[in-house]
Amino acid sequence: MTLSRLPALMVEPIVRAALLEDLGRAGDLTTDAIVPAAARAETTLAARQPGIVAGLDVAQLAFRLVDPAIEIQVERPDGTALAAGDRIAALSGPVRGMLTAERVALNFLGHLSGVATATATLVEAVRGHKARICCTRKTMPGLRALQKYAVRAGGGINHRFGLDDAVLIKDNHVAVAGGVANAIRRARAGVGHLVKIEVEIDRLDQLDEALGERADAILLDNMSPAELAEAVRRIDGRAVSEASGRITPATAPAIAASGVDLISAGWLTHSAQVLDIGLDWHRPRQALAA
Repeated sequence: MTLSRLPALMVEPIVRAALLEDLGRAGDLTTDAIVPAAARAETTLAARQPGIVAGLDVAQLAFRLVDPAIEIQVERPDGTALAAGDRIAALSGPVRGMLTAERVALNFLGHLSGVATATATLVEAVRGHKARICCTRKTMPGLRALQKYAVRAGGGINHRFGLDDAVLIKDNHVAVAGGVANAIRRARAGVGHLVKIEVEIDRLDQLDEALGERADAILLDNMSPAELAEAVRRIDGRAVSEASGRITPATAPAIAASGVDLISAGWLTHSAQVLDIGLDWHRPRQALAA
């Protein structure tokens, strides 16, 4: 799958908000007091541990919004596997701008690379099966577009982006509607013909209702591998099958072996561990003494 870059129009407001939060009311007091305005340097973004890089456009934007004179040469683009010590990008330009933007840039880069790395771990765990790894709406507020991009950088695919691009009937919807079939009927009557409908079930006895109402996709929640295999057999290609619940690199292979089409995991975005990436400094081009 080709990894398409996010439009700058989507990314810039997020990065601007993060920089403004950090700069506060008076800017970077520490850097402005210590570093002469004319000081320039060369630095390197480098991986401290193995993983998958994601978020370089975001990090670059953080540096350039602070100082457009900062030049960045990417050496390992998003989606690239990293070993500990690998150079990711080389930076050169004003020291003040680099230091002021450093934390925001690394926060984004480390987090998004962590999401990509977690996704790649699950993708590798199900290699050899048809199941694809996808994310959920369990994203951090304000970061959904970036986190879902990072999932793609790690080799996964995206579930719906919000409440408005697909119908996903959850257990509480079923409870309010009085059953799976009634929930699907109400949903179909309330949306347009191009909107896909998925319904969540957690018992096999609900499956016939979902199939009888021609759900486009069926979310099989917290089922054992044996139950998943039986569900896939009964679905028999009439709907997309998705497994969710208790998904880890250890459990994913058996879940994938059941024959499901998709495996979704919320922790890829809400709990992925940050990938350790640092900004390494070389000798400044000009002395920092005032």
